[in-house]
Amino acid sequence: MSRIAKKPIIFPTEVEISLDNQSLLIKGKNGQLRQNIHTDVEINLSDNTLTFAPKTKNAIAITGTMRAIVNNMVEGVSNGFQKGLNLVGVGYRAQVEGRILDLTLGFSHPIKFAIPDGITIETPTQTEILVKGIDKQQVGQVAANIRSFRPPEPYKGKGVKYSDEIIIRKEAKKK
Repeated sequence: MSRIAKKPIIFPTEVEISLDNQSLLIKGKNGQLRQNIHTDVEINLSDNTLTFAPKTKNAIAITGTMRAIVNNMVEGVSNGFQKGLNLVGVGYRAQVEGRILDLTLGFSHPIKFAIPDGITIETPTQTEILVKGIDKQQVGQVAANIRSFRPPEPYKGKGVKYSDEIIIRKEAKKK
């Protein structure tokens, strides 16, 4: 069986988990998330512990996946997730105006990015962006969408990069 699926999820007391048929609802201080559990995965809820088991031999891999998703949900409603982005380049700026992220990335026009529900975006400085939310998948997707407007290029390193990303630089062509 999957090593991930064998580990139980021990959740804090302020997190409420309710299991209704194959639907899991998790409530915490930051909000609530709902997930439909795969039919081949069995969940046992006791005290402050969730355990996962496959119903069939073919469901071993999906059991580990469902456990990881539920663990991220518990982490999200209790602590939340954040992803940092940095703008590298002369004149590259970011600014939040209501539910719109205004990006100036060296194009002839500014980019207006509509912030989806469940996500908050902060700009501590003009070249830093913090994407925050309770759903890890949504936070990562929004950060990837913002990065895709101007991915970092390998010669000067200009573009939108993750704050923990290391850009491997190439040497310029020699004469």
